Amino acid sequence: MKTNSKNKVIIVDDHLLFSQSLELLLKSFGEYEVIKRFENGKVFIDYIEENTPPQIDLVLLDVNMPVLDGLSTMKWLKDNRPDLKVIALSVNDDDEIIIKMITNGAKGYLLKDTSPEIFKEAIECVIEKGFYFTELVSGMLINKVNSDNKKINLKEKEIVFIKHACTEMTYKEIASQMCLSPKTIDGYREILFDKLEIKTRIGLVLYAIKHKIVLV
Repeated sequence: MKTNSKNKVIIVDDHLLFSQSLELLLKSFGEYEVIKRFENGKVFIDYIEENTPPQIDLVLLDVNMPVLDGLSTMKWLKDNRPDLKVIALSVNDDDEIIIKMITNGAKGYLLKDTSPEIFKEAIECVIEKGFYFTELVSGMLINKVNSDNKKINLKEKEIVFIKHACTEMTYKEIASQMCLSPKTIDGYREILFDKLEIKTRIGLVLYAIKHKIVLV
């Protein structure tokens, strides 16, 4: 943690009560200062575009918001402010949403009923180490993702498949893109799940990020 100043945090969430409670929780930790709160992604982006804000150490971004939701905001940040560290907050644990947020640059994904202890651990890890993923995100935290293990040799088409799996394409669309049958794609998936010792597509995405097969 910084010793000379508090970490600067922005909260983007349309639920006023939750947003205020989150600010109070952060203040109780003693090492964080909420510099701004916004009710949706649009007003947050407008603020970034129209001002030269002070240093921002962390953005807490709600996934489901009116006007401009978390995913659209995350896509804008990926293109315009990839330096910002973002933790996505949601009541939704849907695999597809998690994958989309992570592949668009979110450094962490937490459910809104996360305990204060886990929340504090998550923001510390994102600020200091650059990422934080719970068992929710990885399906089952995979050793291959969270530690430096022996290098696994991947075939060229397996790498191509992994890159496609890190997009919003369905497996059927990936098959079409790779000019392969859906059955062959299913085979690639199962082989990679076994080879990398993972059980979900999220685990595959996290492996790709960890080993820089894709950049976020």
